[in-house]
This record gives sequence, C-alpha cells and structure tokens, in this order.
Amino acid sequence: MDHIQRFLLELGVGFAFVGRQVHLEIGSQDFYLDLLFYHLKLRCFVVVELKAVAFDPSFVGKLNLYLSAVDDLMRHPDDKPTIGLLLCRSKNRLIVEYALRDFKKPIGVAQWQTKIVRSLPKELRGSLPTIEELEKELGGAEETEG
Repeated sequence: MDHIQRFLLELGVGFAFVGRQVHLEIGSQDFYLDLLFYHLKLRCFVVVELKAVAFDPSFVGKLNLYLSAVDDLMRHPDDKPTIGLLLCRSKNRLIVEYALRDFKKPIGVAQWQTKIVRSLPKELRGSLPTIEELEKELGGAEETEG
C-alpha cells in the first residue's frame, strides 16, 4: 500500500493526498477507506480501495457505500461526485462488467496486472493514471511485497 500511495502522490496530475485508512462512521459502524485523495483539477474526492484477492461483486456495493458517505459527509457543495477506483489481485472481466452494468457512479476496476475496465466517463480518464502507469506500478508493488 505504501508503494501505491507514493506512486499516486508522485503523479502530480492534481492528486492531493487526504489520508490512509480514513475513518468513516456510518450508522454507528466504523469503516476505513484504504486511500483517499482529492483531485484538484476534477474538484472531487477519489477513493482507492485495495483488495489482495480476486474481484468479488460485493466489493462494488461496499465501494458504493464509501462513495455515498464521502459525498454526504466530506464533499463541498461545489465539488463533483466522488470517484472510486478498486484494485484487485485478479478479476473475471464478465463478472466485473455485470457488476458494473447500469451503475451510475464513476467506478473503475483494475487487476494488478491487467487493464482497467473502461467504466469511468471519458472526460475523467485523462486526469487519472493511465492503464500503463497503473500496470507498471502495480507490477512493481507486487514484486516488492511478495
């Protein structure tokens, strides 16, 4: 996680680090966001969730909870809706596509060594790390952690 955090900070494409393991209390329960950034150009929060396991459709529901909570609890009225990025150890593309079909919030799902699902709106893609940058860094992160 340290390696990925440093990578996103070094991008310098408008990311401002907000926190790691950011605490949210929702309905008297405690939740922790893996990484939270604010994107200065896009004027929105970016929640990054890291999963060391294969993609599970339930991850989308949990990330949706986080995006909704950040929008309600942290977002300024002038900010745009929060973006979610879910990084998993592996994924089945068809399962990811079904899990995200008709989903309205901007969420991207990436496998540690494969491509991001193109579910983010086109205008947001250029302001976030490229597939190649993520693949390069996540491949390096996996080697250094393993």
